[in-house]
Amino acid sequence: MAIIINPISPVAFSVIGVDIRWYALAYIAAFIIGYFLFKRLTNTPGAEITLSKKRLDDLLTAVIAGVIIGGRLGYVLFYNLPFFIAHPLEIFAIWHGGMSFHGGLAGVIIATFLFAKNTRRAWSILDVMAVVAPIGLFFGRIANFINMEVMGRPTTVPWGVVFRGDTPIPRHPSPLYEAATEGIALFILTYCLYRYTNLRRYPGALAGIMGAGYAVCRIFCEQFRAPDAQIGFLTSWGLTMGQLLSGVMFIAGTAIFITALRRKK
Repeated sequence: MAIIINPISPVAFSVIGVDIRWYALAYIAAFIIGYFLFKRLTNTPGAEITLSKKRLDDLLTAVIAGVIIGGRLGYVLFYNLPFFIAHPLEIFAIWHGGMSFHGGLAGVIIATFLFAKNTRRAWSILDVMAVVAPIGLFFGRIANFINMEVMGRPTTVPWGVVFRGDTPIPRHPSPLYEAATEGIALFILTYCLYRYTNLRRYPGALAGIMGAGYAVCRIFCEQFRAPDAQIGFLTSWGLTMGQLLSGVMFIAGTAIFITALRRKK
């Protein structure tokens, strides 16, 4: 028997006629919590990188720009290019949804290297971000579930979800799967590795683990997530765009991790 849920409005509340959406609140919560966690981790004994408050604020600005610009361009290029070519102004309508994690990650990496202006320093910053990033993934997937986005494939499992007024076919609550794996599990893994091992002394090692770990979680969860309607499956055996991009990400993350371990401390 499926779990029947009343649809939740994508608008959390309104202020003087301006709608504040859950999706926006998810980003705000992720950036605020991520900021303070980053600050805490870089102020602990043995931290490989320290930043003044001004530099940390500058980094936050760069990361926000990287996430938004990279995430949106990634979605435009990889997930719905024909639509955006026909409707170019929709590229800027990010409140309609449509962000790519892989594009956002690329944007953050570029922003960090531009900010650091030093390869070793950039990798040390990205190692701390590897601990922080799953927080944003968690809140983002919860917002996806509220918006009834990227829902799962039809299922007969007892925790299948049906939103009233939508299709009566029970579906996997795949955004919650991703929140649990890409968010909670990946955060626990990266946090423990950062705090209780010496991997943080090898710039890039934790960033590589986070990249490869996310790829594994995403490839697994895509088995339950319905493919994007405008793309469908890329192959006859069921490969999705998310799995393809994550496969490339796994290779890159593994290579970064191995290179970091071989690099001199």
